[in-house]
Amino acid sequence: MLFQWEVGKHSPEEVVSAFLRDHDPATESLRFAVNLFQGTVSEVTALDQLVSEQSLNWRVERMAAVDRNVLRMAAYELLHLDTPPAVVINEALEIVRRFSGEESVEFVNGVLDGIRKTLPASGSGPAAPPAAGGRTSAQKRGASRAKDDCEK
Repeated sequence: MLFQWEVGKHSPEEVVSAFLRDHDPATESLRFAVNLFQGTVSEVTALDQLVSEQSLNWRVERMAAVDRNVLRMAAYELLHLDTPPAVVINEALEIVRRFSGEESVEFVNGVLDGIRKTLPASGSGPAAPPAAGGRTSAQKRGASRAKDDCEK
């Protein structure tokens, strides 16, 4: 749904309506998917900022559409839902592996792990940022990937 919303430039209401035409709206998993979509869309600006902070030298708008939307969705779920972080990250990696490619898996894993590390122990909401000058492994990988891309 996120991909359809962003790439197709459809309103969230149109996307949900189209999705519900093809699925049974009474199922718990469908309600979860719709809530996850709507929550992600409602906080897309804040989520993009969070993703940007964990992906040094990678602008969110330059990321592959699948990777960007999976990062947004997983970040929303990490921040607002009770799903264990390991489950959120593993599911996100499976989606990226299937619809984006192996080369994106390490990047998405690093960004999401960086976000996970900013969460307080309870898992709800971001914690204090890393110490000044400190960089997460995702940021270091992002810098390395950006450098590699510049050298090509």
